[in-house]
Amino acid sequence: MSRARDALPAAPPIAAIATPPGRGGIGIVRVSGLDVAALITGIAGRALAPREATRVSFRDARGALIDSGIALYFPRPHSYTGEDVVEWHGHGGPAVMRLLLARCVELGARLAEPGEFTKRAFLNGKLDLVQAESVADVIEAATATAVRAAARSLSGEFSREVHALRDALIELRAYTEATLDFPEEDIDLLREGDVRERLASIRERLARVLARANAGVALREGLAVVLVGAPNVGKSSLLNRLVGEEAAIVAAIPGTTRDTVERQIEIAGIPLTVVDTAGLRDTVDVVEQLGIARTRAAIARADVALLIVDARDAASDDAIEALARELPPTLPRVVVHNKCDLAGVAPHVRLDGGEREGVSQSSREADCHVWLCALTGDGVDALETVVQRIAGVGHAGEDAFFARERQLLALRDAATHVERADAHVGADPPPVELFAEELRMAQQAIASITGEFTSDDLLGEIFSRFCIGK
Repeated sequence: MSRARDALPAAPPIAAIATPPGRGGIGIVRVSGLDVAALITGIAGRALAPREATRVSFRDARGALIDSGIALYFPRPHSYTGEDVVEWHGHGGPAVMRLLLARCVELGARLAEPGEFTKRAFLNGKLDLVQAESVADVIEAATATAVRAAARSLSGEFSREVHALRDALIELRAYTEATLDFPEEDIDLLREGDVRERLASIRERLARVLARANAGVALREGLAVVLVGAPNVGKSSLLNRLVGEEAAIVAAIPGTTRDTVERQIEIAGIPLTVVDTAGLRDTVDVVEQLGIARTRAAIARADVALLIVDARDAASDDAIEALARELPPTLPRVVVHNKCDLAGVAPHVRLDGGEREGVSQSSREADCHVWLCALTGDGVDALETVVQRIAGVGHAGEDAFFARERQLLALRDAATHVERADAHVGADPPPVELFAEELRMAQQAIASITGEFTSDDLLGEIFSRFCIGK
């Protein structure tokens, strides 16, 4: 574990209002410290029984009544932070909460910094860093699926996968470094199939964890989906169908949409920002030109592009190619053939290979074609499934971990070092020292995820983004 977690920090108690700003039925002031007995007596006038809800009167320095409510006392180490924790549950008025917080400060506490309660829980070994970060993720989750993914990380499921990877790397490192004192056996060691099998197992496990973490990023951050196409192909109709309301004006007059229209929706628990755009075409209309410029700006910000064409258009291949030229080469795209009912074609999905089949993961690497009717909604469910797969979230995100960018970078860094280690095994003669060093670097990258090797600067940045009182 990190050096900061070896002992309880010698710090004064901290206090904060733990409920949101504004008026409410109940307000909570939370206090955590190594010894809060004097503070408890100073407010409640008596000691509190551990882990029992006690009705008390909250008193100021003169003994005057501030409020009456419930007090809860959790002695260390069996508390959220690992320190003595007391919570004062009073009436949820801002003035009452401020008076109660001021009284805690008078009795020796200081105002807590953002995330400091959870930071102390981490430093005192109550949570690892993945779980600590997941506390904020649960609070900020925008969808029910996202809440479940964040709770999965908070419960330790992500951490257990990370620890399994770390243990596998440690075991392989020990196996390798135990032979470094016997140079004549080193080459034989790395040529043994067992080493490659162990590396292959680690790589597969890393890939699975990374896929689940990437899915969690989609649940956490959502996707920006831009609708791109020529005028009158049904972009606004598709937006209205996805949103479930008349968000954009639909008319037969080309150029009706002059500006981008954005709406928030949810598909399989993924928050999506769907952006309807002005039709791309050559025009002398100055206002329409401004709209087309905004279309290109929306494309630059997008995570996914839906290229919409008229299913009846005999020149749709040319239209698709023209639209594709407007997109960054790495931007995932789905070709939507709208008005399939008028073309006499049933709704279906086709991959670039040409075969008709259900949506598969391969649609993330190649254009996927969806035939639908935005007006009736036929085939829109298939489009939603395609977008879901592009986001990497299958089966409603049931396996996803909520992941932060630093965690993804650490997993990718570990995967790179494992790949390099595997390359050393194939060298002739194999450089055993370099092989062992790559394993060490992979282990260090993995350990940084849960905070076993984490700088104080990084901890400060992580917890500064939390809300005060948590």
